[in-house]
Amino acid sequence: MSLPRAVSYPIPEPDCPQRVDWVVDPSRAVLLIHDMQDHFVRTYDRGRDPWRTAVPNMVALRAAARKAGVPVVYTAQPGDQDPEERALLADFWGPGLVAADEAVIDELRPEAGDVLLTKWRYSAFAKTDLAERMRAWERDQLVIVGIYAHIGVMTTALDAFMRDVQPYVVGDAVADFTAEDHAHAIRHVAARCGRVQTTAAVASALSEAEVTA
Repeated sequence: MSLPRAVSYPIPEPDCPQRVDWVVDPSRAVLLIHDMQDHFVRTYDRGRDPWRTAVPNMVALRAAARKAGVPVVYTAQPGDQDPEERALLADFWGPGLVAADEAVIDELRPEAGDVLLTKWRYSAFAKTDLAERMRAWERDQLVIVGIYAHIGVMTTALDAFMRDVQPYVVGDAVADFTAEDHAHAIRHVAARCGRVQTTAAVASALSEAEVTA
């Protein structure tokens, strides 16, 4: 299956019922920027939603997280993957990206102090040390932004829940193939494993952190 092209759609309203009343706590949270690589973002029309709204929201949340002392973690798939490492993903998506397209986009390029994880499967926890890092940081909340909502974002949220980590998916800071896929992802997270939040709500929670030197 190839990725779509020139994707544009209005970001669905996060009007799904919330089953939990969890609140983002800057002392417990980690911000995960999921798969925002050149290869994947070619999917989008950059002059229209969801790109036009979601990417600035990701940038704003990254700034808020850094100011609050919240760790910022990125996932990025490697280019030119060995077929044995690619394994079953190849049956659905082919050989994957080439090395020239594996960089995180300029707007969100990792900076000193950020963590960049090499990602091998849909979940950011699979074959990475994300869980170990979170335990070492004594943090048990994961705020997820990025792409694609109904694939890696949702799977990571489900995996976090099964590890007793509270997942928060930021509904207007993720994007997908279609509005239907996007809406399905946030509905499923809200109903089964986490809390769907807006950028404004998460930024407000992060701004309450007392920054220490």
